[in-house]
Amino acid sequence: MHFGTGKGWGSRKGFGSLAAAFATAFVAATMLWAASASAQKTELLVYTALETDQIKAYEEAFNKAYPDVAIKWVRDSTGVITAKLLAEKANPQADMVVGTSASSMAVFANEGMLQGYAPKGLDKIVPAYRDPKNPPEWVGMDVYGAAICFNTVEAAKLNLPKPATWKDLTKPVYKGRIVMPNPASSGTGFLDVAGWLQMWGEADGYKFMDGLHDNVAHYTHSGSKPCREAGAGEFPIGISFEYRAVTTKKSGAPIDIIFPSEGLGWDLEASGIMKTTKKVEAARKLMDWLATPAAMELFSKNFAVVAIPGIAKPLDFVPADYEQRLVKNDFAWEAKNRDKILAEWTKRYDGKSEPK
Repeated sequence: MHFGTGKGWGSRKGFGSLAAAFATAFVAATMLWAASASAQKTELLVYTALETDQIKAYEEAFNKAYPDVAIKWVRDSTGVITAKLLAEKANPQADMVVGTSASSMAVFANEGMLQGYAPKGLDKIVPAYRDPKNPPEWVGMDVYGAAICFNTVEAAKLNLPKPATWKDLTKPVYKGRIVMPNPASSGTGFLDVAGWLQMWGEADGYKFMDGLHDNVAHYTHSGSKPCREAGAGEFPIGISFEYRAVTTKKSGAPIDIIFPSEGLGWDLEASGIMKTTKKVEAARKLMDWLATPAAMELFSKNFAVVAIPGIAKPLDFVPADYEQRLVKNDFAWEAKNRDKILAEWTKRYDGKSEPK
């Protein structure tokens, strides 16, 4: 057989053309394989109120355990996520809700929006930190509770005493010096209000909030913002939650963290699967991972109490008896009364809320 010296393998030019063809075919095959691998991943649309600075570490750890599931996050504050899910009830978009308050999860459960699932290792979760139904419709991750950020530098300039109790905040000396989250848009704001009402009852709870309102400069739509404002010296006192208080202090802001002696309102970051999702298997994988000791170890870097006992370690600036300071919390009561509480709060105090 004669191969010739023209355009066949016998010429350098022909060989180069063939190599180029092989290279093109290889690249095409690689792209096809990558597209195929990507297509095999199930993408979950997850609504979350997790803090932005926590999501990356959680997602990376989950992806190592379950590389076949990708997460598309929709992130906002708890009140906004809660309102969004309720508005979409007739046409749900999300596959899951992750890291949103248990008080909101209980609302979704009451509305028939969640499906029950018992993740692997559920028996290790503290019963108070999960939905009591069997199987549960939501499972807790970690506890976040109330804290006050007190800017010592600004307070000294203004000759303000350091408060030790919630009721100290109603003293006239603090007029216009306090910022707090709006409970309709912030989970932190709601846990404060629900905590005060459960601690003191309705009459005394609103009496306290009336006095506090006199001293509030404005209500924010974020639970983190009051502490950030206090840390930056914009206001001397910000009612926030312990994670943001600790991170603000660690960033170098001149704040003291106060855990008022009467007790601390609190909530859980919790997760659940939407009843309407078509990606049940992938959603269950994420629920399984969220209930693992490995996941709890990550949560414990940010919070002093996690849903599996014995994992959390002492955190800087958080008292060792923090869990004992939490008020008795009834999530079913909060879910049942949420609309009533927010309507009353809005009627009384919303005039000082920041524009949305």
